[in-house]
Amino acid sequence: MAETKPIVDMEGITITFPGVKALDGVSFKMYPGEVHSLMGENGAGKSTLIKALTGVYTIDDGSIKVGGVEQRFAGTGDAERAGISTVYQEVNLATNLSIGENLMLGHEKRNKLGIDWKASHEVAHEALEQVGLGYLDTHALLSSISIAMQQLVAIARASVVKAKVLILDEPTSSLDENEVQRLFDIIRKLKSEGVAILFVSHFLDQVYEISDRMTVLRNGKFVGEYLVKDTPREQTISLMIGKSMESLSDLEGGVKQTLDEYKNHKPVLEVTQIGRRGEIQPVDLTIRPGEILGFAGLLGSGRTELARLLFGADKPDTGTYKLEGNTLTVSSPYIALKNGVAYSTEDRRDEGILSELSVRENMILALQAIRGWAHPISRKEQEEICATYIKALSIKTPSTETPIKSLSGGNQQKVLLARWLATSPKVLILDEPTRGIDIGAKSEIQETIVQLARQGKAIVFISSELSEVVRISSRVLILKDRKKVAEVENTPDFTQGNIVKIIAQGGVNENVK
Repeated sequence: MAETKPIVDMEGITITFPGVKALDGVSFKMYPGEVHSLMGENGAGKSTLIKALTGVYTIDDGSIKVGGVEQRFAGTGDAERAGISTVYQEVNLATNLSIGENLMLGHEKRNKLGIDWKASHEVAHEALEQVGLGYLDTHALLSSISIAMQQLVAIARASVVKAKVLILDEPTSSLDENEVQRLFDIIRKLKSEGVAILFVSHFLDQVYEISDRMTVLRNGKFVGEYLVKDTPREQTISLMIGKSMESLSDLEGGVKQTLDEYKNHKPVLEVTQIGRRGEIQPVDLTIRPGEILGFAGLLGSGRTELARLLFGADKPDTGTYKLEGNTLTVSSPYIALKNGVAYSTEDRRDEGILSELSVRENMILALQAIRGWAHPISRKEQEEICATYIKALSIKTPSTETPIKSLSGGNQQKVLLARWLATSPKVLILDEPTRGIDIGAKSEIQETIVQLARQGKAIVFISSELSEVVRISSRVLILKDRKKVAEVENTPDFTQGNIVKIIAQGGVNENVK
C-alpha cells in the first residue's frame, strides 16, 4: 500500500498568529499510494497545517520536505510546482470558462503562435478520461454542469499538473450518496497510480471507508498517527476531543426523558396551513416552550423553506400565524425578531457571519437591529453581552475584537448562536447549526441546545443528519418533496431508521402529536 519513504514529511511545524499559537511542533507524513485523513476538532489546526503545506502560510519553525527535498514555500505556486494540488470545499474554478479551459488554466499547450487550443483540449480530454469523466465535452461551459461535477473536474486538474499530492478539503459536503461513491472511485484510481491523497472530512463514516491512515491534532498539537483499520471510531473521537465518549452517551437518550415537561405548556407558536407556492405545501405546526421540534427530511424536502416562512424571510401565500395566542403577520425578519422569533441560517459563510467584523460586532448585530441604529448599544453593554456568551458557550477567541473570520468554524457557529440568544428569543430556529464542524464542537452545541430547551426556549432544530435529529428532538416533523408527511413523538424506541421508513412510505397512518 504505502512506500517506505514519505512523499510529504513535515517536522516540528510551528505557526503563531497574534494571541494564539495555531500549530505547536506538529509532525505530519504522507505516503505515495495512500489516502491519509487529518482529524481534529475545529480549531485543532487542520486548516493551518494544510495552508502551511500549500504555501498559503509561511511556517515560523520546522521543516517541510516533498519527495525528500526540503521546501520553503513562498506561495501556492511554489507548492504546485513541487507537485501539490488542492481542491477546496468551495470549488475555485471560473464558471464563465469552458471545462477544458479550467482544466488547463496556467498549463495551456503552446506553439509559436501562442496557445494551441486544439492540443490543450486534447490534454484536457485525456485528464477527464483518467478519472472516468471522458464523456464530458471540454468545450462546454463549466457552468453547464452541476456543482458536484465541477468538483470532480477540479480533481481532474491534478492529472494535468502532474500532482504527487492531492489535498481534498471537505470534498463531499455538497455531494449526494451516488456522487460520493463516484468521487471515491476516482480517489481509488489516483491512489493506485501512486498519488498521495489527503482527505479532510467531518463525516467519520467516509473517513473510515476511504482512508488508510490518519493523523489526529488537538489544540494545535500533534496527538498521533494511526492506521484507520486498527483504530475504532470511539477511540478516534476520544483522541480528537481529549475526553471519553461518556458525555456524548449521557446526552443521547437522556433528552427524550428530561424534555417531556414541554407537553404541559401552551403553544408559543402555532401556524395553520402556512405555505408558499412552489416552495412548501401548506403545513400545520405547533411548538411549546421547552420543546425541541426537529425538522427531518432529505435534501430538497422543504426544511429550510418552512423555516424561512416561520421567520418572515419569505412571505407565505396561505395560512395563519399565532405567537402566544395572538394572530400576527410576520412579513419580515425584523417583525419576527421584534416579536421574539430568531433564525440562524444554514449558510454560515454567506448569510451568517460578517467576516470582516469582530466577534463583538457580530454578536451584538441582531440586538442592535431590534433597538434601532438611532439607539446604539453602549460599549460597556456590548462587552457585558460578549463576556456572558463567550463564557456560557465556551467560545475560543483571543479577544472580542478578533475578526470572526479568524475563528474556527465551530466557534463562528457559537458566535452566531450568541447573536440570537442576545435578543432573548421565545422561539429559536436553528438551521444546520452543526454543519461543517467537528464532533467535539457538535457535542458542545447539542448540549447547549438541550440546556436552552430546559430553560424554557422553544427550539426548531434542522439537520440533514437524521441521527442528530433523533438524538436531541422532543418531536420530529418529517418532510418529503416539500410537504409535511408526518409528525411523531421522539419516543425511546424511535430511531433514524423510522424516519427513513416514513420518508420512503410517504407518511404514517396516524400522526402522533
